[in-house]
Amino acid sequence: MKSGAATKDKATQWIEWALPYWTRGEAGRETPPDLFRVLYFGWIAAFVLKVFGASWDVSWHFKWLRDDLAPPHLLNSAGTAIVVALMIVHGYTGYGVDRTAQRLIQWGTGAFLIAVPIDLINHRVNGVDITSWSPSHMLLYIGTAFMIAGVIRGWYLYAPEGRQRPIVLGALFVFFLENTLFPSEHQEYGVLELASWDRGQPYAEPSLIKFAADQMKRPMDRGMVEKFSLPVPDWVYPLWFGIAAVLVLVVVRRLIGRRWAATAVAAVYVGFRAAIWPLLVVFHFPPSAVPFFLIAAAVCVDLAFLIRLPAARAALGAVLVTVAVYGGLAVQDLVLEAPPYMLASAPVAAVVLGAAWFGVEWYGRRRSGASKTRGPLPVSAPVTP
Repeated sequence: MKSGAATKDKATQWIEWALPYWTRGEAGRETPPDLFRVLYFGWIAAFVLKVFGASWDVSWHFKWLRDDLAPPHLLNSAGTAIVVALMIVHGYTGYGVDRTAQRLIQWGTGAFLIAVPIDLINHRVNGVDITSWSPSHMLLYIGTAFMIAGVIRGWYLYAPEGRQRPIVLGALFVFFLENTLFPSEHQEYGVLELASWDRGQPYAEPSLIKFAADQMKRPMDRGMVEKFSLPVPDWVYPLWFGIAAVLVLVVVRRLIGRRWAATAVAAVYVGFRAAIWPLLVVFHFPPSAVPFFLIAAAVCVDLAFLIRLPAARAALGAVLVTVAVYGGLAVQDLVLEAPPYMLASAPVAAVVLGAAWFGVEWYGRRRSGASKTRGPLPVSAPVTP
């Protein structure tokens, strides 16, 4: 009885604290520090739920037939519910974000919510979605990317200086990196799924294998399992890591502005993937090939930033990173396990990455110059609504 009363009192206190802030306002209004902390740690809680749900979801789909109400989906939905609530708060009150961050969060959340029913319809029509690179899935990733980008911008603009600022910024970039690399997990789980078939102990339940075979109109043999497990060309995986993931790490190093920032973000991401590996195995879910080689690529990004000239940094950095990605994949494939990769795609990765890296450098210098011209950005202030 006392426990219920205490919970009610706590809820009443929270409501009494929050209600005075529920006032209509334009984006960019001064935000009380206590409210700012609650909003952004709410975002971290939402992203943690979504990351755990998404990571479990990939493993789940390599074991059982799809279920709309599967536990990973419910966990992800809990995070999405928090996201929607925070989007409404930012949109109505204007606290904690500028107009651009507000729009990014709204567009991203809207795209994600639109993608959910599209994905459900896709599965109703086509059954098992053979690849995580499908259009409906990509819309989910793109929506999430816009959403996290808006949160990163809001924290970057308004978080007070101090030890907490770069740590939280780095954590938000870990979530962004995880979302960027999420589609490539299909190959990382798929390569071990195929290996389990070769051992005669497939991770996938017979019902899933039969369903996939019937959908592909093929016999239940190794060729069918390979198409189910590794449906995209071998050049996709290394190019996605060597360009998309590395560009995220370049932005990390530029915005956080501290040595080894890119390495730290990559190490936390890889550490998370390594930490859930034994959990999946203990509970009899398919594990994945953890991309340890990404840490080597991140180290090369940080080393490249020792070069002062942006053009030289982008050119040399692209070469170093490409060697790290493809060389790291080769070593990991020998020592542990790695998804198939096409070595011939390495020159393409280096050229595209170099051009895109230079574009990031150019845009960053341009934005920095514009910010200096406009003057300092507004910061959170201890005011009441």
